[in-house]
Amino acid sequence: MKNVVEMEWLLNHLEDPNVQIIDCRFQLGAPQQGFNNYLEDHIPGAFYFDLEKDLSGEVKKHGGRHPFPKVAELVAKFSTAGIDEKVTVVAYDDQGGPFASRFWWLLNYLGHSNVYVLNGSYSQWKEKGYAVTDKLPQVTPRNFLLNVKAHLLIDRNELIKKVKSGNEDYILLDSREEKRYLGLEEPIDKIAGHIPTARHLFWKDSLNSNNQWKTVEEQRSRFGKLDKAKEVIVYCGSGVTACPNVLTLKEAEFPNVRLYLGSWSDWITYEDCPIEKG
Repeated sequence: MKNVVEMEWLLNHLEDPNVQIIDCRFQLGAPQQGFNNYLEDHIPGAFYFDLEKDLSGEVKKHGGRHPFPKVAELVAKFSTAGIDEKVTVVAYDDQGGPFASRFWWLLNYLGHSNVYVLNGSYSQWKEKGYAVTDKLPQVTPRNFLLNVKAHLLIDRNELIKKVKSGNEDYILLDSREEKRYLGLEEPIDKIAGHIPTARHLFWKDSLNSNNQWKTVEEQRSRFGKLDKAKEVIVYCGSGVTACPNVLTLKEAEFPNVRLYLGSWSDWITYEDCPIEKG
């Protein structure tokens, strides 16, 4: 796989100075829990990146529940974590990959493509008896090379033009649970439903029964009804669980995949944005 690395590979590269590990564990509803778990133990050498403090910006009227972070601050954090163009980065979490995939996407967007998500959870790493530690990492800071890949992102203004145009030159995918997509329930946001023209493709279907990533062939089968010639736009509730779908679409060799980072929680903050249910 081009964006996923196996645990055995990482185990064999724990001492490699050009491999940097990122712990992205996070628990929605208990935002401090991920960091507390990191302090208790983590993969040796791993830096901690918090979904809300590091990988998201300040919540405002628009932008969603996990808006885009300030680029300068994120670049500084990448540099402090010892990431430059020579470094291979591996991110993990303990929830099947959504938070690690958010990190993966942000690093790609800012120009660093040599980044991977670990195949499997931190709990599985520990179950295998692989090394863990409570020691905080110490590395020499490096200069992160910023090279923004703007084409990977789509904002609300561009998306609403596509939705209202009636054109069928794009595919819009909703990554949330089916009940949320259908508008039958909405446990987080104020309004239920989905963006018109969106198809449903639950992000967890990218994983197998062992909570690991499905194979490339399985991902291709999963996306088999989608036209690779079209632009594919992915969203979820707040731009987090959409990222596993973005990652697996890339694994399935879809060439033009974009993230609506603000997602549903941004879309519903605009009065002129249409909403569908069912």
